Amino acid sequence: MVRLWGRSGARSARRPGGLRARRAPDRVLGVPERAMPSGVLAERRRTGRLSAVRSALGGRSVAGQVFLLQVVIVLLLVVAAVVALVLQVRYDTTQEARNRSVAVAEAFANAPGTREALDSPDPSAVLQPRAEAAREATGVDFLVVMNTDGIRYSHPKPDRIGKRFVGTIGPALDGRVVTEEITGTIGPLVQAVVPIKAPDGKVVGLVSAGVTKATVGGTANRQLPLLLSAAAAALALATGGTALVSRRLLRQTHGLGPDEMTRMYEHHDAVLHAVREGVIIVGDERRLLLANDEAHRLLDLPVDAEGRRVLDLGLDPATAELLDSGRTATDEVHLVKDRLLAVNQRPTHLRGRMAGSVATLRDSTELRALSGRAEEARERLNMLYDAGVGIGTSLDVTRTAEELAELAVPRFADYATVDLFDAVLAGGQPEAVTRLRRTACSGIRKDAPLYPVGEQIRFVDSSPQSRALRVGQAVIEPRLAEAPGWQAQDLERSAQILQFGIHSLIAVPLRAGSLVLGVVSFWRAQKAEPFEADEVALAEELVARAAVSIDNARRYTREHSMAVALQRSLLPRSLPEQNALDIAYRYLPAQAGVGGDWFDVLPLSGARVALVVGDVVGHGLHAAATMGRLRTAVHNFSALDLPPDELLALLDELVARIDQDEAEAGESAPVTGATCLYAVYDPVAQRCTIARAGHPPPALIGPDGTVDFPDVPAGPPLGLGGLPFETAELELAEDSRLVLYTDGLVEDRTRDIDEGLELLRAALVRAGRSPEETCQAVLEARPPTRSSDDIALIVARTRALGPDLVAEWEVPSDPAAVGQVRSAVTRALQGWDLEELSFTTELILSELVTNAIRYGGDPIRVRMLRDRSLICEVFDSSSTSPHLRYATMTDEGGRGLFLVAQLAERWGTRYLPAGKVIWAEQPLP
Repeated sequence: MVRLWGRSGARSARRPGGLRARRAPDRVLGVPERAMPSGVLAERRRTGRLSAVRSALGGRSVAGQVFLLQVVIVLLLVVAAVVALVLQVRYDTTQEARNRSVAVAEAFANAPGTREALDSPDPSAVLQPRAEAAREATGVDFLVVMNTDGIRYSHPKPDRIGKRFVGTIGPALDGRVVTEEITGTIGPLVQAVVPIKAPDGKVVGLVSAGVTKATVGGTANRQLPLLLSAAAAALALATGGTALVSRRLLRQTHGLGPDEMTRMYEHHDAVLHAVREGVIIVGDERRLLLANDEAHRLLDLPVDAEGRRVLDLGLDPATAELLDSGRTATDEVHLVKDRLLAVNQRPTHLRGRMAGSVATLRDSTELRALSGRAEEARERLNMLYDAGVGIGTSLDVTRTAEELAELAVPRFADYATVDLFDAVLAGGQPEAVTRLRRTACSGIRKDAPLYPVGEQIRFVDSSPQSRALRVGQAVIEPRLAEAPGWQAQDLERSAQILQFGIHSLIAVPLRAGSLVLGVVSFWRAQKAEPFEADEVALAEELVARAAVSIDNARRYTREHSMAVALQRSLLPRSLPEQNALDIAYRYLPAQAGVGGDWFDVLPLSGARVALVVGDVVGHGLHAAATMGRLRTAVHNFSALDLPPDELLALLDELVARIDQDEAEAGESAPVTGATCLYAVYDPVAQRCTIARAGHPPPALIGPDGTVDFPDVPAGPPLGLGGLPFETAELELAEDSRLVLYTDGLVEDRTRDIDEGLELLRAALVRAGRSPEETCQAVLEARPPTRSSDDIALIVARTRALGPDLVAEWEVPSDPAAVGQVRSAVTRALQGWDLEELSFTTELILSELVTNAIRYGGDPIRVRMLRDRSLICEVFDSSSTSPHLRYATMTDEGGRGLFLVAQLAERWGTRYLPAGKVIWAEQPLP
């Protein structure tokens, strides 16, 4: 292209389109072609075509270069094919020599009589003629038989018999076949060594056969001339085909006449100068070769610009540097006078070297203005979209307000403040008469003299914020220095704000439906222009989207507060007094809010204590209410002194009934995923009976600090029904620690329960000996992030009720034994310094033992326990339940249990697998 447009004005004519070009010649040696005779003209044209063909095939044209390149490629392919065939022939020759030598050697070694000849007095006399006959018959060059020491028995040259064989025989002595390539006196050859084996597998001799490569490769060498002839023929055919292709290429590139070429040039010239983009072509000498009309107009080039150096055209320095450098540029914007030009430039290459560059110029002044407004609108839409996805990520009122302020700065305002009514922060209904509290503040600087976060504010009636709250619409103060109503809020602070540089304000009320939650203020300081009216609509839209999220957070705060109050009222506020266990506990609510985890410590009869841990899957009021119902049910069922498995069975039926009732009412979801663990510890027997319904297993820390997870049968979760619950009895030494927990402690979204149990085991191993220290160690070992589920943890250290505090007697089924029991009770009470309880205790036990003798069955046992109270127990094998009744004045009996109930603080019946226990408790003096 560079050579097409010419070099200078001295050798080219200025065309009307602004281009310089050379016309195609229409004369031959000064004589016009149209004036020549037809015969002379035809001869000249034929001679010209022959000359062009010779020139093309000579390599001075593209057709000649293509011809030479194709010939070279065909020649290389033929040479490569010949070399590959020769290498293949050599490889086949070597393989053939190996195969033939191995076959001949193995055949002779296994031939009849070969092994026997080795044992003859003169092996050479027998083997030499056989070996020579076999060598001549098979065409090998030598066949040698030798003993295991390598001494030859045969050889084509008899003078070498009795000498040592030259070659490798070690592997053959081990029973393997050996082949190797060597260069002997007869040339390169391949020889094989084969063992001669006795019937027992022992090697008794060796046979070696060898073949020279020349013997095997003779046939292939004779075929080589034919191969070369075929290659030469293929080369000739390929050369001829290449010549035809080159001639066709020459004809296609030079078939057009001068008129057609001139017409194509004129069309190209017209199209080039009709476009509304400037086109500039710079040569390798950094001279301007072409500039169309649009380029002349945009750059204001002089008339004689073509041919001059780019740096001498009077362009602005940046544009001149770009055109002179020839570097690649894409939509690079340059300010030329009052125009913004987008410049694209690409270097051109000719015959492997830099030949200049081509640049296009596009006037983007108007487009820039339009794109600026479009960019501003797009930024506003992006900000509104970000507000929809970035505000309200949490159900926290304060955090939502902070997200609004952070989003507005600095994309819309330099400072943004959010003021909410105090009632909104607490989740209540906003009241216009109350003060607002600065909830969030964000800005490009931290030292702005605005009200700080947390301060209560009462806006005066003339302030923009107060007017916005009153009318429910945005209020703009474009120039705060000229707004006396705003300055009346706080004269001193207002002066500081103006001195700081804040000069414009938009106040927008936070409205969610009919509720006004507060007011948002947008302040401008860095940008000199004040807020405009079209920016008010953007501010209102931004605040409206945030108001929905703040109102949702307010509603959630209210419901969360109600749920927390309900949960706190349902969970135990203090632990009951008892001596069997030393207990510490922790309860951590979930990050999502109130959940359904609970725990309980329930004193039972006989100084026993029940530990309960439960979990209702889910969060919110429904989970908390369900937890309260289940906890109340456990309290009621534990009062019946039921075994753990029977208590869980009743609880399972209760949950199923709750689900059925709620499913019929259709008002709430069923109780899915409720679990429970119920354990009863007896300090006298130092045994703990545990049953669980879908709950994680307990952990047990021995007195020596060892940690174990006892194998407690895992029953189904509550409410499924159909499957019985099983119990496990654990022997707990004194000072053992029983750890009960909910699944939130050992399982979450980032780890499974097995990993959580191992982490819990490690924490328990490092924990101190007291329950409080154990709870603290377990919680400190947790990850720092808050759990997505509630966590209930209870640690109970066991105590034992020693034999000195227990008195027990066997009672015969005889009414006379009652007196003996009274005497024994009196002695026991004297030993415990409880003589003042002797009368009431004797009376209680007399009545209970008499009833057991009269209505119960053998055996009968009496037991007294000195715990926080004095406990009297009477056991018999009957399962008949006693009933309290009121006897009339004429009845002779029926007052025994009534009397016991009046004298004792509590009394009741506990059923055992082999009978029942009637117990009564008296407070200690």
